[in-house]
Order: sequence, then structure tokens, then C-alpha cells
Amino acid sequence: MDGPTDRMIAAEGSLADRAATRLRRDPVRVGAAQRLLPTGNRPGLDRLAELAARLMGTAGSQVSLLVDHQLIAAGTGAAAVGSTGPLEESLCTVTAALPAGECLVVTDARDDPRVADLPPVRAGAVGSYLGTALTDGSGQPVGALCVFGPEPRRWAPSEIATLQQLAASVMTELELSALLRQYENERLRWELAKEAGEVGTFDFDPSTGLLLWDEQLQRMFGYDPVTFDRSLDAFNARVHPDDMGWHADALQASVDTLGEYDVEYRIVLPGGQTRWIHARGRHVPGPDGRTDHLIGAAYDTTGEREASTRVTRVLEAMPAGFYSLDREWRFTHVNAQAERLLGLSRDELLGEVLWEAFPATRGSIFEQSYREAVSNGDPVLFDAYYPQPLDGWYELSAWPTPDGLSVYFLEVTERRAAQEQAERSARRLALLAGVSADLAGALDPQTATAHLPELVVPALADFCIVTVVGADGRARDVGSWHADEDMRPVLDRYTQLRLDAMPPDSPALTALRSGVAVRRDGRDVVALLLPGEARDLAARLAPREAVVLPMRGRNRTLGLLTVYYADGTPAREEDLSTAQDVAERVGLALDNARLYGAQQQLAEGLQRSLLTEPPEPDHAEIAVRYLPAAEAARVGGDWYDAFLQPGGTTMLVIGDVVGHDTEAAAAMGQLRGLLRGIATYSDAGPVEVLRGLDTSMTTLQMTTLATAAVARFEQTPDELSRGITRMRWANAGHLPPLVINPDGSVAELAEWNGDLLLGVDPEVKRRESVVTLDRGATVLLYTDGLVERRDSDLDEGIVRLREALIELADLPLEVLLDELLERLVHGRPEDDVALVAVRLHPQDRPRPVEAGPNRVPPTVPPERLPGD
Repeated sequence: MDGPTDRMIAAEGSLADRAATRLRRDPVRVGAAQRLLPTGNRPGLDRLAELAARLMGTAGSQVSLLVDHQLIAAGTGAAAVGSTGPLEESLCTVTAALPAGECLVVTDARDDPRVADLPPVRAGAVGSYLGTALTDGSGQPVGALCVFGPEPRRWAPSEIATLQQLAASVMTELELSALLRQYENERLRWELAKEAGEVGTFDFDPSTGLLLWDEQLQRMFGYDPVTFDRSLDAFNARVHPDDMGWHADALQASVDTLGEYDVEYRIVLPGGQTRWIHARGRHVPGPDGRTDHLIGAAYDTTGEREASTRVTRVLEAMPAGFYSLDREWRFTHVNAQAERLLGLSRDELLGEVLWEAFPATRGSIFEQSYREAVSNGDPVLFDAYYPQPLDGWYELSAWPTPDGLSVYFLEVTERRAAQEQAERSARRLALLAGVSADLAGALDPQTATAHLPELVVPALADFCIVTVVGADGRARDVGSWHADEDMRPVLDRYTQLRLDAMPPDSPALTALRSGVAVRRDGRDVVALLLPGEARDLAARLAPREAVVLPMRGRNRTLGLLTVYYADGTPAREEDLSTAQDVAERVGLALDNARLYGAQQQLAEGLQRSLLTEPPEPDHAEIAVRYLPAAEAARVGGDWYDAFLQPGGTTMLVIGDVVGHDTEAAAAMGQLRGLLRGIATYSDAGPVEVLRGLDTSMTTLQMTTLATAAVARFEQTPDELSRGITRMRWANAGHLPPLVINPDGSVAELAEWNGDLLLGVDPEVKRRESVVTLDRGATVLLYTDGLVERRDSDLDEGIVRLREALIELADLPLEVLLDELLERLVHGRPEDDVALVAVRLHPQDRPRPVEAGPNRVPPTVPPERLPGD
């Protein structure tokens, strides 16, 4: 029977359904999300989505905006950018509905009742998920940033913090894009308003009769730059005969009295067409109080002579500020938007000199750009900051006119702040990515940590010191950097002395003990040091503030990141937050390196414990080597063995279990022990030993596959007197032994591909081969890691081995094996390498010193010498 919880879920729907309903019911939230919907390509969002996936090491990432549906604005992996879908089917909907500041952390999506029934989880695209809400300035959840992969995984606290920091950068990018669209729309509206109004401008000098028209006005009167001679006669030639007299009187009266010029008259174009023109101008008085210039605008009112189309309406309707200056830099026109942006009315501004009304423009980019435009006659476009009382950034476009200068401007303070915030966020994320890349690519994280200050300075601080706690528990300063090149030697010397000069209550030692960040005044840090050179150096460095950040691993502090700020440099909280993130990443990397090193030593010790030292029978010198792969787990399935059988024969074994991990190492230990037991109890030959091992593997239900080659060295009394030895050997899919003859030649034994592998068919019939060796010969058994390469095949590797053996044949056996490893794998093989070799010394003379002492089991009979 269903319980109360099941009935409640059935009644209310799934968690995603309830979240979708709640999000849709908030029109303010929906409007906030719609405002941020991107148009076209947004490379900034794409880069942030890619960075999220790279930092988290996930297969996919996604930036979603949630209106009444989900839109994927950016993403990687399985995220289909630009696609939409129902809110009820999205994990991002669940994320956005969480309380403020909470992340949706899903370790195993298939077992998580919150999301298990959602289509991406059922389809297998999402096995693990980490998401955080995207919220605007008012706290409205407008979307989500998430990373995900097809397999379950755990999420570290540092990964959650990094995703939340990335979410802030995503919101900055979205807000910046929305602002840029708003500004562009406003600019387009102004251009369209001017074009729609078809407004032309003029400048008339009554004393000379010079009349200047822009191209729009010339076209309006049926002229072009060639036919218009810039005279009042050219104007009168177009005025309708019935309007010419009264217009001339109105113009003259306006000039004489500096009165209003606001007229509407008719013109007759060359084709006979009559048009109505509305003109309005403002007089610019000269030094004598008379009209020096009449500046104005005119537009065609034919068919539409309402006041809404007049020039003043166009200017007043502009969403941008606009003002005109005469040649004396006095304000001659100010529109309504300019009044608002400048904080003064047009009555307060008209007739005032720019430099006096706004004193901060003197000597600034404003004055430089304005004078350059007037001097050169070219428009200028620039961004500039004006201090209090405006305290804002402005985008200005200024172009010269016959009367002076016209200026169009927009306030872009909010846009600049968004851009600066985006740039700071990008720098911080680039720093974190650089730190992660350095730590991930370094074989020794402590060495990479020494270079950490060069990444931190000057991005986050003025100078920095990195301290690492060694395996002996002692703290050591391993790296430092100063933004001032001249102070770097001082800081370097200070790091050599400061730890010994610190009292127990110093910030650094306190942070090491407690694992908690410490923030202190720089003068207090200097005063705490014991008198001497360290304190003198600290005084020269003169930090204003010091912040000590522990680099913590798992339940331990592994070092310190200490950042310092000099006078005049503020310690931004966002910089300190980034520095804390850096410290946590480094601490985790150091702890991982420590754990990996311990596991590596344990694994290698276990592997070598399974590979025992060889015996030392009379007149037979045996040498062995094992070298683990350089870029893999240091355990594997390669093995060698050498032992004496009860009858006194020497047996050598080389083998390789399929696989390369701890499971292969365990299987190798089992097979090696079984083979040893069979051979040392039964005194059987190579074929019988392999057959017995195959049977035992089947009986014990071992599923392991392995290759092996077994060689036994036998000698009859007649062979002893003749100075020869027989090698009887069998091969289960392994590489063949190589023989170095006493004359230095190298022989490869036939049938190198051998019989079937062990563990395939216990009934297989195995073959045995015999070869006669002269005393003084050397036999080498080896695994494929010695000869295989990624860039060449196995045959080429065996040829290289033969050539090396020919050159090294005269060397002592131990030296010969070391030289082989150096020549063929340079001490760092791509795969495990196991070697076992025996050199048969002559038996008619004492055992050579280099062969070591004679060491055989008590159950083995002594060797008979020739003549015994």
C-alpha cells in the first residue's frame, strides 16, 4: 500500500513539476529571465561553459535560461546549444527552485529521487550532476549553470565553490550582453529618429551672406555639393514666389532683433514640385551684440505639418544627451537627456563656457579631444570619466560645425562596471585554470608549488610567499615573488630567515597549527619578528597587510599561501576569495601526491616481495631485473623466477599475466607460487610443469590468462666431462629465450611464438625443445616490455635487442642487464619489464668471484666436477 509520502508526490507531481509551476507563476522572474535571453553567438558564454567542464573534468556543461521553457544558451558535450524544452523535464529547473545559495549536488542521478525520473537521467546522459542557480541583482533565479557526466561521481567542496564563482561570471556576461543590446537599441532609435524626420541643418552668416547646408538640406532643396554655391541667392531661387517677400522680412527681423526664427514656407523644386519646409534657428550673437550666426534645422513637412515632426521634437526625443558649443566653447543648445545626465537645466547651461561649468574638463581627455576635433575638422569618439558631482563614465562623439562643436554622449557607467567585473572574473578564472594546469601537469607538485607565487603576483597581491610542510613535519618556504623587481632579492633573503625568527604566536605558525586563515596588519607582522636581519628585511618590504591562507589537504595542513599588500593597494575580498581557492587547490594536490606516493611505495614493495632473489648454484651465475612502467600503476603481471629442483637441475621461468593492475599482480603471485610448488616437488621437466600449472588453474577455477617460458639446465656425467649443458625448454605463448654463445654471437631459438597461453585449454598438447650449450654461454629470458614500442612492431624490437646483446656480450652479467635496460627503455619503460639470465661458467676451474658465493638448498646434491 502506498504511504503518505507517495500519495503526496502523486497528488502534487514530481519535484521538477512543482518547481516548474512555481517558476512560471512569478512574472517578475520570467521578465528578468527574458531580458537576458541572448541573440546570436555569445562567445563569452561558450568560453565559460567550456571552462566549467575543463575545471570540473566533466563530459558536459550547460548554461540554461528559464522563462516559461528552458533555453540552452551555451554548453559542451550532450548540451544542444540553442535548443529548448519543457521546464518539467530539466534538472536546471530543480536547481533554480532551490533556496538562495544552495547547489543541486547529485552523486548518482539514477538513485536520487529528486531527478531519477527526468528524461536526461533515464536516457543515460546524466549520471552525476552539479548545478547552481543564476540570479540577477534582485535575487531572482533566471537560470542555472551546471556540469554533468554519464557516470556517478562525488563532488568536492572546492568544486562546488568554483562552480558558484563561475556562475557569477556567467551572470556578469549575461548582464553585459543585455546592457550592450540596450545601448545599441537606443543608439539605433536615435539614428532612425533622425533619418525618419529627414532633418537638415544650416548655418547662416548675415554679414557675409554665407549659407552652409548639410547634404540632407541640399537634397531637400534639389541641390548637390557641386550645384549649391553656399549663398542666400541659392536659397531664394527655391522659395515659392508668394512666400519670398514675407520670409525675407521675417529673416531680417529675426537677425536685427536676435529674435526667434521659426517659419514654415514653400519651395519649388526644379521639376516644378512644391514642398513645405519648416525651419527653426537660434541666433549666436557676436561681440557687438549683433547676430553673428544663425544656426538651425529644417525638415520637409509636406503632408505632415504637425508639431510632432518638428526638429525640436526629434532632438528632445533622442535617448542620448546632445549639446552644441560655439567657437567660444559656450553652450548653445542642450536637449532634455543632456539636462538629466549633466544634472543642470538648460537655463543654467545656455551661454555658459564649458570649462567653467565643468572645471574637471580642463587639461583632460575632454579638452584634448574637443580641441583636436575643432582644429582638424574631424569627428572624435572616445570614452572618459568625469569625477564628482557626476562621478560617471561617458561615451562621447563630437564633430566640428561651422559654429563650433556638437556633442552626442551616453552614460556608460554601468556598462564599464560590468566590463571591469567581467575582466576581473576572467583574470581570476584564468589564474585558477593556470594553477590547476601546473599542478596537473607536474610530476612533483611541490616543485610546481614553488612557481605558484609568480601566478599569484601581481594578479592577487603585491608579493607572496609559499610554505610547504615536509615529510619530516618541518615547514619550509619554497617560493616567493614580488611585483617590484628590485625587491625580489630582499624577499628571497627574507624567506631564508623569517621562519626561524618567528615567535609561536606569529600569523604563519598560528595558521599552521589551527588550519584557519589569519589576517593581520603588516606593521604587527614586522614587530612580532625577533630583532635581527629578518625583521630589518621585513621593514624594507613594508607590508600594509598580510593574509595567511592554509593549504589544507584531508584533515591536515600541508602548507601556507601568504599574500601581502603594500600601501595604496586595496585587498579586495574577491581577490582574497580567489587566493583561498588557490590555496585549497594546492593543498588538495599536495595531499593527493602524498597519498599517491605512499600507495606507490606500498604497491611496489608488494610487487618486489613476490619476486625473490635467485639461487647461486655452482658454476651458474643467475641475474634478475624488474622495472615497472613509468606511466602506470607500479604493479603488474610480469614475473621472473629461478630455483633448483630436488635433482639439482636449475630452472628459469619468465611470465606475463594478461592485465596491468593490482588484480594482475595478485594473479601473478598465485601462478608463480603454483609453478614453483609443482616444479620443486615433482622434479618434472618444463612441459610437465606447464601442463600441471594449466590443470591446477582449471581445478582452482582461475580465470586468468598468462604467457610463460620455462627452461631447465641438465647435464649427464658425459656432458660434464665434455663441458656442455642441455637446456630443455617449453613455451606457452611467450617470447623465446636468446642465447649469447661464448664467441659473442647471438642465437634466437626456433618456434618463438610457442604453444597456447595458460588458462585457455588444460587439455592442449604442449611441446618441448632441447638445445645444447657450451660452457661460457649466456641465456636471457625477458618480457615484451623490453622490446615493444608504440612507434614500431615487435620484430623490430627483437632486432634491437639482438644488436645490443652482440655489443654487450663481453660485459659481466649484472652490468649487461643494466646496460640493456638503459639502451632499450632508457630506465623508463612504457610497460613492465622482467628479465632473468643465466651465465654457464666453465666447470673445470673454480667458480668466478663475480658469480658470488655458492648458495643452494640443503636438499640439492652437490655438483660433480670433471674427474670426480
